[in-house]
Amino acid sequence: MEKINIICVDDQREVLSAVVQDLSPLKAYFNIEDCESAAEALELMDELDAEGEFIGLVISDHVMPGKTGVELLTEISVDSRFVATKKVLLTGQATHQDTIAAINGARVESYFEKPWQAEQLVLRCQSLLTEFIFDQGLEYQQYQSVLDQRIVLQRLR
Repeated sequence: MEKINIICVDDQREVLSAVVQDLSPLKAYFNIEDCESAAEALELMDELDAEGEFIGLVISDHVMPGKTGVELLTEISVDSRFVATKKVLLTGQATHQDTIAAINGARVESYFEKPWQAEQLVLRCQSLLTEFIFDQGLEYQQYQSVLDQRIVLQRLR
């Protein structure tokens, strides 16, 4: 089984813990990592990539010291190693311009406002990870019970 990672980034430990907790239904199939800054996330991504692991999804808060979530996700989107990595922006303080920058510059697949609905976040993550697995040409059967079945059926046609 290929090792696929989900990286959650937020400078507030309690928010980060809540995101990780909400994603717990995915833990049996995906490795969930948490980082408290963009710099920490980028360092972890370098390490995981060097070990031959996949970064399937990055979920990032927007307003963080140092690099914002949009800056982080934009940097990821232009790194050839992570071109297929799916990206989610999670924030309570983004402006209209920030949202436009996230969609256009970082090619963010989803945007969630705080407080988010855990079930909606998990369902969206399942869809994005399903797309990632098929985009990468990975064996999907080992993840079958956690994948978005609508996407699986579309991709198998």
